[in-house]
Amino acid sequence: MNYDVFRHPGAWLPLVMSLAALCIVAGHLMLFGTAREVDEGAAAHLFQLLMVGQVPIIVSVAIRGLLRTPANALSIIVFQAIAGVIAFAPVWYFRL
Repeated sequence: MNYDVFRHPGAWLPLVMSLAALCIVAGHLMLFGTAREVDEGAAAHLFQLLMVGQVPIIVSVAIRGLLRTPANALSIIVFQAIAGVIAFAPVWYFRL
């Protein structure tokens, strides 16, 4: 695997965004627990913005990368997908 691909911001920015979303969920769970709220709070909106904001970046990496180096682009997309699933895991588990 060519690690020079990770020098492109489109490769690592979605990973950072997923980590930030996970930290927001973890912080919310530590501060407020799993209690249901009447309305979605700021944490939920930030989580949604971070997760949806990744989509155009991932699509651009996929289009550009799959045309140049398919193996490297596929590995980056897999890392990004795993990071997204990890960020969504507490939301699914605690049904937030």
